[in-house]
Amino acid sequence: MRVLIDYRPALRARSGVGEYVHELARALLAAAPIRALELLLFSSSWKDRFVRPTDLAPAMAVDRRVPVSVLNFLWHRVEWPPVERMAGQQVDVVHSAHPLLIPSRRAARIVTIHDLDFLAHPERSAAEIRRDYPTLVRAHAHRADGIVVSSPFTAREVERQLEVPAKRIAICPAGAPAWRPRASAPPDGGYLLFFGTLEPRKNVGGLLDAYEILVGRRRDTPPLLLAGRATGAAAPWLQRIAQAPLQGRVRHVGYVDPADRRALYEGARLLVQPSFEEGFGMTVLEAMTVGVPVVAADRGALPELLGGAGLLVDPTEPEAIAAAIARLLDDGALAAAACTRGIQRASSYNWAQTAERVYAAYQQAIEHRCASA
Repeated sequence: MRVLIDYRPALRARSGVGEYVHELARALLAAAPIRALELLLFSSSWKDRFVRPTDLAPAMAVDRRVPVSVLNFLWHRVEWPPVERMAGQQVDVVHSAHPLLIPSRRAARIVTIHDLDFLAHPERSAAEIRRDYPTLVRAHAHRADGIVVSSPFTAREVERQLEVPAKRIAICPAGAPAWRPRASAPPDGGYLLFFGTLEPRKNVGGLLDAYEILVGRRRDTPPLLLAGRATGAAAPWLQRIAQAPLQGRVRHVGYVDPADRRALYEGARLLVQPSFEEGFGMTVLEAMTVGVPVVAADRGALPELLGGAGLLVDPTEPEAIAAAIARLLDDGALAAAACTRGIQRASSYNWAQTAERVYAAYQQAIEHRCASA
């Protein structure tokens, strides 16, 4: 089986979707000798050239000098050029990293839907997503030969909102990183950690409101670290943390390279993830793997991922977020129990199982394509 995966989300920075694509490719390659799987990693950019990571060495790189925005417009709106022309060879499956199809002549087509937040809240999305996704996603989902989602929550939303039969949806959650739990909490008291792209969906403003409540009530509140790439929407938040009462207490460290992420969690007292919606919650899984207590929003896929291993809060209530943080800071037994349950919970997620499920989805997509021909 020859499979082409859209690797573009991981070309510059592996966060969120990019990390999922990279680790999925790595897991598929690990199983490839058993299945005779041939993997092609597709990249396209005008200025950024794809340098194949060493851990993906067995895969074939397909790098084209076409601007991302131009190629997306052609693929989404014109449905041209076919992937076979872009790759210079025939493939059996083409796996899109996002909800819209990559056109093909013969290849079975898979789309990935991590969440559908752009349907209810397009204002939280980037311009290209607002332009294309809401109007095209339903038709593309019905024409796809298979749909990969990262959580049962998203599977239910795809079935409900897009009216796609459950049998055509494959639930393929991310795996936990191969990290050992830390031996103990940070000796210096650590920091509160938010980890994710600074965009409207992540509710950074609500987190800052909650943190301001905390620092107004307790002098021993740990500092807050915001880790992740800042989008244009982050400007007011960055301006806010540069002024009293948050100045000197909140720090933005920007994008964190994958090699440095475990150390980031090592120094955290707890993770706070108050997103309005998550289709999975990679950072929550990573925090649980290390043994970091978690405060997360009671929305999207976060409750099912956390599975009782942390505290859930209403993301629209800064008082509730502040109270949950205070509980974990003050109650050592509660925090220790959250660490233990989180480690156990994270151990049930592994990339080998993800690769098995995705490979099965590829086989099913090929069968669907053949039956529809």
